[in-house]
This record gives sequence, structure tokens and C-alpha cells, in this order.
Amino acid sequence: MKRDFHAPGRSAVYATRGMAATSMPIATWTALDVLRQGGNALDAAIAACAVLCVVEPQSTGIGGDCFCLYAPAGTGKVVAMNGSGRAPAAATPEALRARGVDALRQTSPHVVTVPGAISAWEALNSAYGRKPLGELLRPAIRCAEEGWPVHARVAADWAAAADKLRGNEAASRHFLREGAPLSAGERFVQPALARTLRAIAERGAVAFYEGEIAADMVATLRALGGLHTEEDFHNGLRAAEFVAPISIPWRGMEVFQCPPNGSGLLVLMLLGILEGFETPEAGPVSAERFHRHIEAARLVYRDRDAFLADPAQAEVPVARLTSPDYLAALRALIRDDRAMKEMPPAGQADWARHRDTVYLCVVDGEGNACSFINSLFESFGSGILAEKSGVMLHNRGYGFRLQEGHPNCIAPNKRPMHTIIPGMVMRDGACIMPFGVMGGHFQPMGQTLFLTNHFEFGLDIQEALDCPRLFPAPGTGVVQVERGIPGGVVDRLSRLGHEVALIEKPHGGGQAIYIDRARGLLVGGSDPRKDGCALGF
Repeated sequence: MKRDFHAPGRSAVYATRGMAATSMPIATWTALDVLRQGGNALDAAIAACAVLCVVEPQSTGIGGDCFCLYAPAGTGKVVAMNGSGRAPAAATPEALRARGVDALRQTSPHVVTVPGAISAWEALNSAYGRKPLGELLRPAIRCAEEGWPVHARVAADWAAAADKLRGNEAASRHFLREGAPLSAGERFVQPALARTLRAIAERGAVAFYEGEIAADMVATLRALGGLHTEEDFHNGLRAAEFVAPISIPWRGMEVFQCPPNGSGLLVLMLLGILEGFETPEAGPVSAERFHRHIEAARLVYRDRDAFLADPAQAEVPVARLTSPDYLAALRALIRDDRAMKEMPPAGQADWARHRDTVYLCVVDGEGNACSFINSLFESFGSGILAEKSGVMLHNRGYGFRLQEGHPNCIAPNKRPMHTIIPGMVMRDGACIMPFGVMGGHFQPMGQTLFLTNHFEFGLDIQEALDCPRLFPAPGTGVVQVERGIPGGVVDRLSRLGHEVALIEKPHGGGQAIYIDRARGLLVGGSDPRKDGCALGF
């Protein structure tokens, strides 16, 4: 498709020697700077992510988790990193009930797992990086010490999370000014976080997981009733681990995801279901296309809630859930003339048996490709700030349940069900696109909307990210629709039986870089729903 230059929007970005796409301009610039100074794609991704942990504090931070897919040039392989943290050793349903906890709440210390991001950064850097981790953290340290202007989307998210920040005395002192959130253009300085980053730069991940920084995080959590110990944090030092990625063949390519406890499994299931349909003639913004996508998503999110958990402590039937026969059976449940009123039990295709994040990607001149995601989960995570160290703590443990016997029930040293999912597309043994769409539970839906926009409907990288989105929010029965979807399409979806509602905050934010090997080009795009950009040289 040709771009309509009368309409708002922007073009895809082209380059030849290196490219980065992130959700903040300074992070994209940082990644390119690392590439131009001899670093590889992974070095650039870590440096950019560290900057995002400072300048996009509502979405990510060193008090969160990290997943990564890395395709080293010339190897034909995709390396997966699981940098998600674990629950404290004392975390059991019984222990929580003894403290009067009858449900997990987003701002509770009990939803804070030991952050895994720094462990993952060090492991990735040690295995595949070229530059010392300390050097890669310098731009982030500078942004924290000198401050950085708040951007428009960051300011909007900050305002929406103001009540959460007011609920924690330390967060209120440092993240609000006279009780109000920061506005676009105001400079935000974080001296305590700068000191913590400098300690990590000098001593490595051990500075985060042991000593005074870890003690500060533990003391903060225990003061609020948390079960965390310094030994839990000590054990988090080596918690990040390389894992075998999962994949599915799709349209002559291979789509790769991190395995459970991440939600990349849902991307593969969605693609497998949707590939069996003929491409709707009415195009990507049509009721037929959206209806099929909604129905497929309802089915796979149903299975997610029943099966997705830490595979070290629960059986997750990945092979069965991604098998062609099972996906074909799910596809057969979808009718073009009406929405499903009910669905079979999870894991079944018949009745015979009884949320914020930053994503970035980088490709260097050698063809190394990095798909990288780092998250606090919900906006500002738990809202709990470890004041002396400047670390905002995530609330990833909100993905746990207290229902004993459920695969995702909270347990000692267990990882929760995770939403953050980097993606990678390979063809003929070579990477052709690192990609990702942030946005909590929306991510599998967002990734598959993007992939089908580009590879099935022929939209270019930027158009595929710009395209309006919707999401059947799990557990609500409501399809959340962005304002960009035409009224006629929304009306048709309603008449098919979907409960449709406009959503105030847009869905997610994505980045992607297409590697056009035939022409020697890199083609990048960055989501207009965020403040960032794609740039190359």
C-alpha cells in the first residue's frame, strides 16, 4: 500500500548499517550511539533499556523483570532469556492468609517478586555483549543525575497513576510535586536511582542483589508486611536463565517466542488459528477480520488462564496447545455470522469433557538482532518505592493466584504468569524481524494484529503499527475498541454479538525492524501511541 501523504502519520524509517526502535527518542539515540562506538545489537539494547528505566519510569525500571530474544548473525539460532523474578521463599497461600490476605492486590508487597531485570542484563552482557556493562549504564546514570524532560505520553500515564503514587509515602515524596504528577516538559531528577545505577556499573549485579541496595528493598517491603528476605534477593542474583525458545511455522516463516511462564505461547496459538482462514477482502480494518481475531483471542486467553504458569512448578502443555490439530479444532468453533455465547472448558475444542511495559529492538551492521522487553507490569508497578536506593518495585506477582491447586497459585520461589513477550521472525535460518507490542495482557493480541497487518494485509512496518486496535479484555466480556475503528465496523461487531466499548487509553505500543536482506536495508517503525521513534544510519 502507498502512504496517503494528506493523512496524519509518518513514514517507515530506512537505514543500512544499524537501526534501533524504542519508545523514547533518547533511548533510540543511546542505542545508535552504542552501535556507532562498536557495540553490538545486544549492547545497544541494554543501554537503551537502562535509559528507559530512568526516563519512562511508569513503564519500566530496574525494579522489574526482563525477557529477551537474541539472534546472533550467521548462527541460524534464536537465544531466549527469561529474566523474570521469583516469589519469596516464605510465600505460600497459608502464610498470606495468616496475615489476613484474602486476595492479591496491585499495590500490596505480596505482589512484588524479586526483580529479575538486572540479573538478566548481566547474564546477557556476559554471554553476548562486547562492551562492559558499566559502560552501557553511563547514559542512564547521566539521565538520572541530571534529569530528563517528561514526554507527553509519559505525562499522561503519570497523571493516571497519581492516586497509586499518593498511596505510598516515599513514592509521593519523589514522584509527585506538591501532590501533583509531573507534566510534559518538566525535568525529573532521580539522584538515589543514579547512585544505585552507578553501584551496578562499578560492581555488577551483585551490587543490586546484595548489600545496602538489597537491604533497602527488603526493609521497604517488610515494613509493609512483605515476606521478603535478603536471602531471597541474594538468590535472585543468578535467577535469570537462558531457556529454549518456542516457535511455530507461519506463512513460510518461523515465529519465535520465549516459553512459559511468558505469554508468547498465545501468539503462536493465535497465528495458528488465524492462518487457516482466507484473508478478508475488506482488509485489516474490517468487521470480519476483527471478529475472527476477537474470537480466536477469547479462546487462547481462556487457555492461558487455565494453564500458563512457571513450568518448573507446573505442567504447561505447550506442544498440545500449539499442535495443528488442536488449533484447527479451535478455528472450527469460530463462526463468521455470530460471536460465541459460551466456550468449551479450557484446553478443549468441544463439549466432550467437563499490563505497562517498554519494548525495544535493535539490529546492528553485522545482522545481529535483539528483541528486548523490560517491565514494571502495571503503571509504576506496585507504587512501592525503596527510597534510599530509588528503586520503584514492580507488581508482577499480581499474576499469581491464591487458589490452591491452580497451576499459577503462589508458591515459594515460583515465577508468576508473565505478560511481557519479545518476538522474533526468522526465514530460511536468518532473522528478518525483531518485533514487540507492549501493553500488559494485550501483548499477544497486539503482536498478532501487527504481524497480520504486515505479512498478511501488506501494510508497511509503520502502517502496521499505526493501524487501530481492539482487545477482548480477559474476564470482562467487553471488547475494548480504540477510537480509530470506524463506527460502521463497531456497529457490525455489536450486531455479531460482541459487547463493545470505547477505551480511553490506547492499546499498547510497538516497535519493529524488518531486515530486507535482498536490498541490504533495515526498515523500522515505532508506535505513535508512545513517545518514541525508530532511527538508523
